[in-house]
Amino acid sequence: MDPLALLIVSTAAFAVALLTLFSGFGVGTLLMPVFALFFPAPVAVAATAVVHLLNNLFKCALLGRQADRSVVLRFGLPAVLAAFPGALLLARLAEQPALRAWHAADRTFEITPLKLVMGALILVFGIVDGAEFLKRSRTGGRGLAIGGALSGFLGGLSGHQGALRAVFLTPLGLPPPALAATQAVIASMVDLSRLAVYGAVAWAGHAGLLGAGGMWPLVLAATAAAFLGSWQGGRLLKKVTHRSIRRITSTLLVLIGALMIAGII
Repeated sequence: MDPLALLIVSTAAFAVALLTLFSGFGVGTLLMPVFALFFPAPVAVAATAVVHLLNNLFKCALLGRQADRSVVLRFGLPAVLAAFPGALLLARLAEQPALRAWHAADRTFEITPLKLVMGALILVFGIVDGAEFLKRSRTGGRGLAIGGALSGFLGGLSGHQGALRAVFLTPLGLPPPALAATQAVIASMVDLSRLAVYGAVAWAGHAGLLGAGGMWPLVLAATAAAFLGSWQGGRLLKKVTHRSIRRITSTLLVLIGALMIAGII
């Protein structure tokens, strides 16, 4: 494997895992484009999903005891159930043609219906930082259940579960370690659900690609780097204020939404 590829992927995995431990989302969204620099899209998605799941399980080992069990049940269980139909729908939507393509730096970026809708939603969530109707809906168990179902469905559909999850969970005011632990547990639950469907449906035709030479060294390097980033982030959690987490979350929402609308990720 190219040493430069190992360096780029490992550095990106460390930085993304460190940053997203605070916000609870972004590892899959930000790491997949890095893998896509070196592998075809199906392999990049598969590699990212493996790193995403393993890193979430590692975060659970680090922080899991601090997770808010009530939130995990009220938000996580609906998310798991909704992830299955979302993942099944992905296979159909992935076949839809791009609406537009543009070129830059010898690369082609496509704007698809799925990217456009998801990007617009994430961008709006980031700008308003949880509109008033969302804040009202989150005040009770029903609001968390609705948020979990939406997050799980969109997680299964596009893999971008964390952004919407952050919109519903960050305003709950949980201490930073508890918020990070709660999001890690929920993310692991959804990951296991959607990966089961992906393996049975979406990846059935890419067995050869998933075993492509050079993929697994990068996956292992990225996983180790992500573990290190999450561990370092865990040491900093007590020094991070709730307000700073909100700022990080909003900034990442706006950035990711804009990049998705443009077809860059």
